Amino acid sequence: MKYEEVLQHISNSGERLRVRYLYALSDLTPEQLSLFRASWATIATERRRLIIRELAEITERSFAVNFDPIFFMALEDEDCQVRAAAIEGLWENESRSLIAPLIRMMRSDEAEMVRAAAAAALGRFVLLAELEKLDSATGARIEEALRATIANSAETVEVRRRAVESLGYSSKAGVRQIIRAAYESDDEKMRSSAIFAMGRSADPYWRHVLLDELESRNPELRYEAARACGELELACAVPRLGELALHDPDREVQQAAVWALGHIGGREARRILEQCYESDDEVLSDAAADALDEMDVWDGVMFSIPLEDLNEEDEEEAE
Repeated sequence: MKYEEVLQHISNSGERLRVRYLYALSDLTPEQLSLFRASWATIATERRRLIIRELAEITERSFAVNFDPIFFMALEDEDCQVRAAAIEGLWENESRSLIAPLIRMMRSDEAEMVRAAAAAALGRFVLLAELEKLDSATGARIEEALRATIANSAETVEVRRRAVESLGYSSKAGVRQIIRAAYESDDEKMRSSAIFAMGRSADPYWRHVLLDELESRNPELRYEAARACGELELACAVPRLGELALHDPDREVQQAAVWALGHIGGREARRILEQCYESDDEVLSDAAADALDEMDVWDGVMFSIPLEDLNEEDEEEAE
């Protein structure tokens, strides 16, 4: 189909948006992007929201498309829902050119949803810095912005808690204290984000907190604790995770526990997952099947590592 035809279709708010047209917006040339920008300015707000949401969903489903130039453009849209959806659409973009806009939006966008989305999106850059895939000066600038947001009492809980989650990837001094302060908050949403950050931290220091939270009356906290136990690969959590997987009344908590068991691995976790797989509960069975598949893949990777390499790793840890 002709590009002009695509622009005409997506601009027509009176016509039902056909997703197949949106695929033509992938990998735009500079000339095509210029035409898109001119057309975008004429499209009604509700239609722009719908287009950006659909593009973000396509991006999540397919690695074969690239709408990033459109998402970057939409970061400056006058509508807050469009800006927030554009940030979500860039979820996999690791370009340094995205860092400054995200920090600016987290600090000063008028809409809470946009500030929160920007704070959450900065997390992947904290991780890149932690993995030394981003220079230390840039990493420090990102962390400074996140810490300032967390410390800003005038900011909303929603934005501050997303900043806590992003900072969870950092091993820098003071992060434990920030997570601890968030966990001790009276706001349960903030506590939930603190538990989420514990999982991201790769810090076994939090294991006792997480084991306690697996017993929480709040299903959201049980869910986050289960996920965090999986992230930290806490073998000591397997028995309780098994109880949650088989018997928790909350479906999402069950699925989180199943995921965690697959991530932790081991004989007991496999036994529990096989029991879940044999359940008459189709949702539980399907989740267990995915977790078992993940365990099998990981077992295959471990089997392919030469024994002498494993012995070297053991010796290094012992030193």
